[in-house]
Amino acid sequence: MNGLIKGIHKAEIALKWDPSPAGQPPTDLDIIAAPYLASDPYGDPVHVVHFDSRSPDGTIHLNRDSKDGKGFGWDEVMTVELDRIDARYTRVVVGVVIQQRPGTRTFVSVINPALRIREGYTDLATDDFGAVLGATAATVAEFIREDTGAWDFHPGVHGFEDDPVSFAQLMGARRA
Repeated sequence: MNGLIKGIHKAEIALKWDPSPAGQPPTDLDIIAAPYLASDPYGDPVHVVHFDSRSPDGTIHLNRDSKDGKGFGWDEVMTVELDRIDARYTRVVVGVVIQQRPGTRTFVSVINPALRIREGYTDLATDDFGAVLGATAATVAEFIREDTGAWDFHPGVHGFEDDPVSFAQLMGARRA
């Protein structure tokens, strides 16, 4: 990429939430991300990055993982190094999944959820999932490589009512 072209170079996606009340099962939210090939930007993801994984080239990785929201500050943090992603990828979609144990959980049952997407010290987007309270998962960001090679950020929280495995396969589909 030409150093004179502006765009998003490195994005940080962060989540936080309050722990479940005493005696209740823990609430576990997970950030996931998937890159898509230029030849099929709305098809199947090439791979999915989530807890206990990272992209094969190390450009997408989870810095912090919480299983219960008991962290200090931001409980889950993922970094996407867009300026290092291979040119064959043209799109990266980021989502948030609520682990579904011991039963079905939606954002309405998550206490004080918060999302922050930033580059450096600049907040690109913040959200509280208030628009998707009945969802079990949501896409939260889309990064698209422009013809110039620069990455553009497309914000928006879009809810899904699928299980985590289905969501990972559907999150990059074209929205109607």
